[in-house]
Amino acid sequence: MLTPALQEFASHFGYELEFAQHQNHYPDVTIREENENLFALDIKTAYREDENTISGMTLGTFTGYFRDRAGTKNITYPYNSYKAHLVLGVIYSRVESSLPPQIYALEQIDSLPVPLKDIEVFVQPKYRIASDKPGSGNTKNIGAVSEIDALINGKGPFADLGEKVFDDYRELRNRHTRVCRSICKSKGQETHYEVEWHRKSTSPAHKVSRNQDEVGSVYYAFYPMAGRGQMD
Repeated sequence: MLTPALQEFASHFGYELEFAQHQNHYPDVTIREENENLFALDIKTAYREDENTISGMTLGTFTGYFRDRAGTKNITYPYNSYKAHLVLGVIYSRVESSLPPQIYALEQIDSLPVPLKDIEVFVQPKYRIASDKPGSGNTKNIGAVSEIDALINGKGPFADLGEKVFDDYRELRNRHTRVCRSICKSKGQETHYEVEWHRKSTSPAHKVSRNQDEVGSVYYAFYPMAGRGQMD
């Protein structure tokens, strides 16, 4: 269903599509512009748990090629070769069937029962729909937000903070034992981003300031958990 639509899209705008050669390679599709700019497009699906939330969606690893931006393992081109990292998401509702499993002949294809309905498709930059939690248990995958409105409209916790903050936050998850709590909040023209983390060794609290844009600054405050209460 998606491949013909993507090919039509690419033909209309004069883009070239390069599909991943292996199932575990990122991204599913590399889009190449006439001027050789590359865009990563990963295709993700999830079913509705209810009218407002999905079952869950992972957005790829936060180790491997995500950490080694110049590496070529399990990725079509190095991560930093891409101008943008996009997610094409498909949300659907499951159709419960009372029919027992059976084998259908090819000429019966048009009469096959449809297992899903109410399909919604969206495209968003990865960082705009990423959550601050792993995507699947204790695996090293980035999780997406579960609220359908936030997915379709790109309103995850990093949407206003920007891709640089998202990348830095994920790098923290790589370096430290556990990120215990994250708080993203806005106040006036100044955006604060606070992360509390726990590590095996002790070190003094520190604070780093980076420019986000001309509106204000983003602050990363990292605090050892000792004396700060129980971990979440």
